[in-house]
Amino acid sequence: MARIDESVDAVERVGAHTTGTGDVDDTDDTPEILVDGVSKRYESDRQSVQALSDVQFAVETGEFVCIVGPSGCGKTTLLRAIAGLEAPTEGAVVINGEAVGGPDTDRGMVFQEYGLFPWLTVQENVCFGLERQGMAREACDNRCYEMLDLVGLDGFADAYPKELSGGMKQRVAVARALAVDPDILLMDEPFGSVDAQTRERLHAELLDIWQETGKTTLFVTHEISEAVLLGDRVLVMSAEPGRVKELIDVDLPRPRSRTDESFVEYTDWIRSLIGDETTDRF
Repeated sequence: MARIDESVDAVERVGAHTTGTGDVDDTDDTPEILVDGVSKRYESDRQSVQALSDVQFAVETGEFVCIVGPSGCGKTTLLRAIAGLEAPTEGAVVINGEAVGGPDTDRGMVFQEYGLFPWLTVQENVCFGLERQGMAREACDNRCYEMLDLVGLDGFADAYPKELSGGMKQRVAVARALAVDPDILLMDEPFGSVDAQTRERLHAELLDIWQETGKTTLFVTHEISEAVLLGDRVLVMSAEPGRVKELIDVDLPRPRSRTDESFVEYTDWIRSLIGDETTDRF
């Protein structure tokens, strides 16, 4: 309970925006997401490992923020903390002024591994969260069809995951996350397991969905060019322990081209920030 009380104090104390170094500036507006001094330490009989240390930044409503950093810098740990799947050791995550105490329907999560139930059809997978909320069957089905149309899978409601390609499975995962109408979409390297051509199509479709729905989106990736292609801002993390190294505004018009000189400059800048940092943990 102390952590929740501290997080509420943090909202009143700091307000909203972050600077390029991850520091929080005073404003009158409460950010949709406030990560306030989050640290995460894993303890075992053999060792104590610090995965995250004093991570602090804010995200405004409707933003698309990408998170990059060297392997093992705690990107997934951070996203899971925002989702409420991991409890910070210190600090807090605050959503619209309320401390995160666990998972909630205001946050939808898309995992790299799809996370689909193989024994359920596409429709049943998409409706899973809606049914747990007690939505009536007809309304659930209508919502499912709406989401499948949004992600380009109209006509695949009766298919099983084994009958779908990797890209199609990831579209189902996105549809399932969006079906419960979350305010925030959290994506953990969702396109890491698909081929390059499919990934490009999914990038375009994701941006279309984001622009149509206005969902605040946090997107973890290890691909720097992917982050520059998608993000309004890119949060660059350093490793051992994971910290915010820089928070970069991507001032490029959409749609973006990887061959544009300015695009290349952003990717080179972020690559130089990450440097040779690497670790195999987290």
